[in-house]
Amino acid sequence: MTQIMKTKILNLSCILAFALLCSVSFAQPKPTPPVATGVVVQNFPVQHQPSGLSFDGANIWVVNHGDNSVTKLRARDGTELGTFTVGQVPANATFDGANVWVTNSLDDTVSKLRASDGTSLGRFPVPPEPGELVFDGTYIWVVCFTVDKVAKLRASDGALEGTFRCGDGPWGIAFDGANLWITDHNSAQVAELRASDGVLLGTFPVGSFPDSLVFDGENIWTANSEDDSVTKLRASDGTLLGTFRVGGLPSGIAFDGRNIWVTNYFDDNVSLLKAKDGTRKGTVPVGDQPGYIIVDGTSLWVTNFASDTVSKITRTSP
Repeated sequence: MTQIMKTKILNLSCILAFALLCSVSFAQPKPTPPVATGVVVQNFPVQHQPSGLSFDGANIWVVNHGDNSVTKLRARDGTELGTFTVGQVPANATFDGANVWVTNSLDDTVSKLRASDGTSLGRFPVPPEPGELVFDGTYIWVVCFTVDKVAKLRASDGALEGTFRCGDGPWGIAFDGANLWITDHNSAQVAELRASDGVLLGTFPVGSFPDSLVFDGENIWTANSEDDSVTKLRASDGTLLGTFRVGGLPSGIAFDGRNIWVTNYFDDNVSLLKAKDGTRKGTVPVGDQPGYIIVDGTSLWVTNFASDTVSKITRTSP
């Protein structure tokens, strides 16, 4: 078991213990949000313990944490197009326009696969415990949890261009077109780094144990796993614009052009919020222990870690 998974389990244990104490001692039941209307959910089987996701413009790539593989599904209908071997205990994936990159958290590498057919194009070393990653148009950026760094790889050949300090326990990463935003899982903040040279531009407080994050074109949203909330920051200067309640242990987060979608690991559902003001519009039930979520332009895809499935959520009304 990797340090990332051990840390996640420890955090979950602490959160569960606190939640139990509160429920027994003094907390009132949390109101159940309504189920969102105008959505259709389909579930598709994948391999063991699906974790990260990526979209290549036509297909969904699912990282199978427990099987050392990735599965390629046709986004149109969920048809499986192939499963391909990567490194040990893969965590997440990103697409560079031609290839899919997958972090392998146990062997400290990143795999590069040709998206057209899944052919392996190489495996490249990075610092320990690589997790989330993102493509900035030229480089692949990889967060490395245990060494508090982000690694910069040249997408053309996988060469390591450098590593940069980025806080305490870097977890999620997003690119806003000029800068990188990285959640510092252990310090309840996000770090902003200039993509051109990795210079730290600032750190900004968010909720407790921030997990993934997303850029909506103007703002950065973080999923705060211990606080059952999401935080909205203005990307231009990091100003706090609001904190909004979601479900139990929010983990993954995505933007569909109008709304923010957040996976709730404890509740087996996804929260839907208006990006404009954070108003909750309801929840959508998915599989067991939903983790990451992405948008394919029409639908949203969610990995269900304990169900060995992915859920496809399609809006039938605005």
